[in-house]
Amino acid sequence: MRKRWIGATLFAGFVLVAAPLAAQQRQTSSAQPSVMDQDEPDQATPPPQPAKPVRHAQTKTTAPSLQPDLDADDQLAPSQMKQPMPGAVSEPGGVPRKPSHPAVHAATDTPAAPHAPAVKPIAPGAHTVACSGTFAKDSSHLKLAMAYDSKNVTFTDVDANGGSKVPATVLFANDPKRRLEVWWTNPASRSDTYLIVIGGQSTWSAPGGMRLGLTLAQLEKLNHKPFKLKGFDKDGVATVSDWDGGALAALPGGCKSGLSLRADKKAAADAVSALTADKEYSSTDAAFRAVKPTVSEILIGY
Repeated sequence: MRKRWIGATLFAGFVLVAAPLAAQQRQTSSAQPSVMDQDEPDQATPPPQPAKPVRHAQTKTTAPSLQPDLDADDQLAPSQMKQPMPGAVSEPGGVPRKPSHPAVHAATDTPAAPHAPAVKPIAPGAHTVACSGTFAKDSSHLKLAMAYDSKNVTFTDVDANGGSKVPATVLFANDPKRRLEVWWTNPASRSDTYLIVIGGQSTWSAPGGMRLGLTLAQLEKLNHKPFKLKGFDKDGVATVSDWDGGALAALPGGCKSGLSLRADKKAAADAVSALTADKEYSSTDAAFRAVKPTVSEILIGY
């Protein structure tokens, strides 16, 4: 069972104020000049001069700028929307719920563990999540529909913790290998990215080169050093608890990552159950390595 928690804040109600722009018409009037007889050059009286047109002053009217006016009384407090966030990702705009995500540290350039298998490069044209552009914190369902074609973008309910449902935008919902979930801080307006979920058979890659199926050794290579994990829970899921200041602790764009792992199907049940969820282990731990866990779900949150 997928473990995720989410907290969300809904903001609604704004008044759009506009004033019409009044236009004034300029009116001009002029007198017709007299027609002089060109055959009488010696006439003493000069011809009358044409009257100057009357000029009316024009008043410029500037329309007020269009500015949304958000009424604080219409805002919903975070406490009115109780949706827990996955322990691996901090709750946006508030204090992380327990268990909290470790503090984000600057990336270090510590060498990877020796003999770590190389991480295969991402295939050209593969879908990649970045903490910018259409997946930036200020993104929306509309931006995703424009980027990936509205026929490939659906707003629907997805599974959350404890069998509950959460409204989210799903890319390529009918294609398991291209499926991607985007949860919103403001579900009503389908805006402000909160959580991006890569799971199942999805081939999407996350920032830093993370993707489903990676081993502990491959993750260490991406992180440039070992990291820490919580043991397997009752659903057989282990989670990364601390990147320990590695490269995956601070992702470009200000987002955070959370990973779930499952042991190899051939691993002994006793060996898996011995790695309990109430304890923290190093990715270099021999017992953890022995059950050969691989990444089963990736969470990218703001």
